[in-house]
Amino acid sequence: MLIKEQDLVEIISGKDKGQRGVVLSVDRDANKVVVEGLNRIYKHVKRSQRNPQGGRLSKEAPLDASKVMLVCPKTSKRTRVGVRIEADGSKVRYSKKSGEKLGVVSPAKAAKG
Repeated sequence: MLIKEQDLVEIISGKDKGQRGVVLSVDRDANKVVVEGLNRIYKHVKRSQRNPQGGRLSKEAPLDASKVMLVCPKTSKRTRVGVRIEADGSKVRYSKKSGEKLGVVSPAKAAKG
């Protein structure tokens, strides 16, 4: 999965289709992401010392990573993400639409010898 925390993404299917938000967390094992302010659900909670009033809490639910696409910072349109190896040996994410770099995936490895 090439989506990281703090990336701006757009939802491409479901009830929040077309809306954009920032990724709060990524669960790589389950292939899910939590997007700020989107895919909100109500959780019914009983009264307790922590929550004395009880009632319904609204919170963001995880959503499948296949339902979101990264938004290119240059064109402000959604794009696919690729990885390429630079001349110094580091791996870099890039936008397939504009070719703009989106950040380093892994730094260059030191030469042995």
